[in-house]
Amino acid sequence: MEKTVTIPLQKFCEDNALEIIWANRQNIFLTSYSITRPGLELSGFFEGFDSRRIIVLGKTEDLFLSSMDEKLQNERIKKLLSYKEIPCIIVARDMPITNALKQQAIEANCPILRSKKITSVLMNDLFYYLNILLAPQTNVHGVLMDVSGVGVLIIGNSGIGKSETAIELIKRGHRLVTDDNVLIKRISKRLVGYAPERIQHFLELRGIGIINVKEMYGSGSILMQKDVKLVIELEAWQADKEYERLGNKTIYHDILGVKVMKYIIPVKPGRNLSIIIESATRNYIAQSFGYNSAQDLLEKTMMQFQEKNF
Repeated sequence: MEKTVTIPLQKFCEDNALEIIWANRQNIFLTSYSITRPGLELSGFFEGFDSRRIIVLGKTEDLFLSSMDEKLQNERIKKLLSYKEIPCIIVARDMPITNALKQQAIEANCPILRSKKITSVLMNDLFYYLNILLAPQTNVHGVLMDVSGVGVLIIGNSGIGKSETAIELIKRGHRLVTDDNVLIKRISKRLVGYAPERIQHFLELRGIGIINVKEMYGSGSILMQKDVKLVIELEAWQADKEYERLGNKTIYHDILGVKVMKYIIPVKPGRNLSIIIESATRNYIAQSFGYNSAQDLLEKTMMQFQEKNF
């Protein structure tokens, strides 16, 4: 299912350093990741034209339009703008706006904007911007931390100790991205976690209340976003449950169709969760470089067994 994002025109222009030449809309409606340069369409070929895309006019399109007489130029632009779904037209390189383009844009109620960037840079920046804006997203109840450079998502039932563990990790030099509500976007195959704007830097500690981590521990204690690489699930210790002892089985947590390595950590009095999470993260890093401690132990045990028996 396609995602439609409505963004205020002013914010869209501020985010992308665009000048508003003409606009009679307060919002831009975006559904497509792609941007198009309408060379074929200006030549009269509209087969396969996707009118949901932002249109960028560069030097080549400007020269092509300039080569036409005024009547033909008006016809081609009018035909192009007859597709009402076009979010906007952006003219690159700070080029002048022709009367034909401006007049047809006004009649079609299509915003016309201008950028100082060269066309290729403008399109690259817009593509990156749209991929973030239109990325599939979800909200997860948990805490997102940067632990030793790894984005660690800590999940578990309310009251299990996620926020308290986060504070302990912050005291040990790690950084908070967000507490309680983690906004995760899938950008290509990456899972990027953010704090919703309203709760940035805040963390809730039961019995104390809301604290501002940035004010208490300094700007080095927080981070605006982090790729989610590891999931730690905290659960109440169950005496009758068999927990992983060797670490030779890998389990995964699915987020937006991306599988992320997960550890399930049982919680009970006396367990230092911050050190356990640090250790789990370092173990994940070691495995990322190809080292598996459980496999290493198994191989050494087998070697000793063979030496004794042969």
